[in-house]
Amino acid sequence: MEKRELGRSGIKVSSWCLGTMTFGNQTPEAEAHAQLDMALDVGVSFWDTAEMYPVNPVKAETIGGTEEILGRWFARTGRRSEVVLATKHTGDSKMIRDGAPISSDTIPGTVEASLKRLQTDVIDLYQLHWPNRGSYMFRQNWSYAPANRDRAAAVQDMADCLGALSREVERGTIRAIGLSNDTCWGTLQWLRLADAMGGPRVVSVQNEYSLMCRLYDTDMAEMSAYEDVGLLPFSPLAAGLLTGKYSGGAVPEGSRRSIGPELGGRWTERAPRIADTYVALARKHGVDPIHMAQVWAEQRPFVTAPIFGATTTGQLAHMLKGQDVVLSAELLEEIDQVHKANPMPY
Repeated sequence: MEKRELGRSGIKVSSWCLGTMTFGNQTPEAEAHAQLDMALDVGVSFWDTAEMYPVNPVKAETIGGTEEILGRWFARTGRRSEVVLATKHTGDSKMIRDGAPISSDTIPGTVEASLKRLQTDVIDLYQLHWPNRGSYMFRQNWSYAPANRDRAAAVQDMADCLGALSREVERGTIRAIGLSNDTCWGTLQWLRLADAMGGPRVVSVQNEYSLMCRLYDTDMAEMSAYEDVGLLPFSPLAAGLLTGKYSGGAVPEGSRRSIGPELGGRWTERAPRIADTYVALARKHGVDPIHMAQVWAEQRPFVTAPIFGATTTGQLAHMLKGQDVVLSAELLEEIDQVHKANPMPY
C-alpha cells in the first residue's frame, strides 16, 4: 500500500483509509475487530472514526461506541503503534453536549474522552466534524447561504479553537489537525490563523467526494494543490450506489437503503440511472465497479486517502482485492465524459 504525507505534518498514511462508522450498529464488535485485523495485515494502516459514531442511525445511547470498539482492539492486540488514528470532535448534535458548538471550552474535555474510549495516549489526526459556521455538505449546496455573515465573530471563533488545539498539540494528546465538511474560505482562514498565531496547520479536509459528487473539483482542489491540504474523501462509493447493488431498485437486506431509503438525500430521480451508467462503464473495461470508484478517488491529484467502509468482512475482503487495480487512460476519459453529461446527480 502506497504511503502519502498528511499535509505538511511529516505523518505518513496509507493511500486508503478504513472508515469505521458502522462499528457497533450494523457491524458487531467481533466482526469489526476482524475487519481491523484484515485491513492492517494488508497495509491499510490509516483509520478514521468520530466521537458520534456509530451511525445509521445516530443514537444518544451509542455515542462513542465505535471509539470504544477500536480501543478494545488496541488493548487486546497491542498494535496501536502500527496505526495512524483519526477521530473527530462533533459540534452540531443535540445528542452531544446539548448541541454546544466546538469551542476552546469543549475541546480539552472532548479530546480526553476520545483518548479514554480509544485507550490511547495520542490521536494522530484530530478533526472538527462540522464548522460552527454551517456547511453546504449533505445536499445543502442546492440552497446554501452563509449562516453567519459576521466575519469578525467567525474568525475569532476559529482563533479561539485553534488556541485550544495548539495547547493539545503542546500537551502531546494530538499530533495534527484536520477539518471536515468545510469550505475553501473556511480552510484558508484556518491556515492564515495558523501562520499568524504559530499554531498547528490544517493538514486535511474530509468532505464527500466520489464519481457522483464532485463539488471538490474546483476551488477546493486548487486550495489543496497550493496549500498541501489533502482531501480525505468520504463516501467514495456514493453510499453504495456505485457498487451496483441497488440496480433495478434492489434493496439488499442490511444495506444502507434498507435502513435509510433516501441514502441521506442521494437517492434522487437521476441518481440510480447515472450510477448504473458508471457500473456498466466499469464492466465494459473489465474492472469491478467498486474498485473503479475507489481507485479513481485515490488517484485524484489532491486526494490523500479515500475513506471506505464495509459492513461485513466479506465486503472488506472484496474491496481490498482492488489495491493493485490500474485504470486505463481510455477508461478515465470515458469517466470524464459520463460526468460531463451527468454532473451532480444528487
